[in-house]
Amino acid sequence: MKGSLKHCETQLRKSPEEHIADVKEVLAYGRDMGIRMNVYFEDWSNGMRNSPDYMYQLLDALGNESIERFMLPDTLGILNQNETFSFCQDIRQRYPELAFDFHAHNDYDLAAANCFAAIDAGITGIHTTVNGLGERAGNVPLSSVIGLVNDHFRYEMGVDESKLYGVSKMIESFSGIRIPSNKPLVGESVFTQTSGIHADGDQKDDLYFNELLPERFGRKRTYALGKMSGKASIMKNLEELGIELGKEEMKLVTEKVIELGDKKEIITKDDLPYIISDVLRSKRIEERIRINNFQLSVAKGLRSVATLSMEIDHEIHEETASGDGQYDAFMRALWRIYDRLGKKLPRLKDYAVSIPPGGKTDALVQCLITWEHEGQIIKTRALDSDQTVASIQCTMRMLNIIETIEPSN
Repeated sequence: MKGSLKHCETQLRKSPEEHIADVKEVLAYGRDMGIRMNVYFEDWSNGMRNSPDYMYQLLDALGNESIERFMLPDTLGILNQNETFSFCQDIRQRYPELAFDFHAHNDYDLAAANCFAAIDAGITGIHTTVNGLGERAGNVPLSSVIGLVNDHFRYEMGVDESKLYGVSKMIESFSGIRIPSNKPLVGESVFTQTSGIHADGDQKDDLYFNELLPERFGRKRTYALGKMSGKASIMKNLEELGIELGKEEMKLVTEKVIELGDKKEIITKDDLPYIISDVLRSKRIEERIRINNFQLSVAKGLRSVATLSMEIDHEIHEETASGDGQYDAFMRALWRIYDRLGKKLPRLKDYAVSIPPGGKTDALVQCLITWEHEGQIIKTRALDSDQTVASIQCTMRMLNIIETIEPSN
């Protein structure tokens, strides 16, 4: 139903009375069919701004039509929090016996704030989408609304917060639209402490505590490594890896991490063993698995083939396999070797490649692969001008992390 007089007269070319009569006819048919019905007022936000009397005319006419819920959309995402609260409060006070939903769009990045205002004004239903997917700038994310309602309104919700992250990742996979790393509650970086002073505060009676604990959402807090890292951040990561360093060793490793961060390099917890080995020039991290050589072939109309020769604990293993693409063929050859040795490969959870903006055909490709091994998440990264080679380097790094840091056998 048209929620603004302009839409009614310009798009439908009907008077409000004619539009109401048409809608009542549809509602009568729906009742005869035993259908439960809601009414959606398209362009309601503009209607409240420019033709509120028209909006009241609609509600006066339809209030006794056995409609379960009336839906109030900010169709073009034009409202701010003050307008949302005022319009919703006005509607609720005029029609306290009716049930209303609010439908936000995020064109001004105010969808979550407007939903907060709508709930505060007495609206009892909010339309959400997973990851905020929707037309143009999208709708309000489910995760954001759940966090707002649970922490600021204390209403009883039928949503398991611990499942939100998994659902978001599943929809990311199905939709092909990646979740921004800083997206509240479900982004990869939102429970990551970057500043060393924050990591230090976490060790001292949770000085930087808030109610958005990662465990609520099935996640864990992590401590980023980079130019703002302090000793506390590095120590937190080393504890997870089961590595202990002396005072002087810690100083050298901290300086190296800061140096790499100044170069804008991405550093993960799983890079630490290699940084330690490089800085201390030690055999603390032994490379037990290495590739001697490999050959990859691709031909139109044929499956890709990989031939692999690798060394595991000084023993040579060779295998050939075909697959759907060169990296898949490589992984199948690797799987055959590991299966023969009674070893289990981790599950590949996510695979992402990127090149710098404006990159050319010879640009370096960054590959970032996320693995799951015995309940532990491992992320490995590599750079190469060839995407498949970068992927193979990521895989080798992952295998050495498993063998040398947390052995599986």
